Amino acid sequence: MTEKLSDTARETLLQPLLDNGWEMVEGRDAIRKTFVFGDFTEAFAWMTRAALWAEKWNHHPEWSNVYKTVTVELTTHDVGGLSALDAKLARKMDAL
Repeated sequence: MTEKLSDTARETLLQPLLDNGWEMVEGRDAIRKTFVFGDFTEAFAWMTRAALWAEKWNHHPEWSNVYKTVTVELTTHDVGGLSALDAKLARKMDAL
């Protein structure tokens, strides 16, 4: 079962993401990042690749797309905040 990140796990898992452009969302236990692509097709192709991983891991992002910009928020609703799944999906999104 997925658990909310402990303080120690937050330092270990979240700091590299924060250093790579993710930010904490004010007012909730979530992280956010905006990805900018060359055009709509690139943005949508990236979303498709990310969606395949999200579905495989049964962990789905909150996201929006406007033309070439995709904004992603990650949190684990089942635990009421950030979990290791959020860090895992964020790392995958960065790698894509």
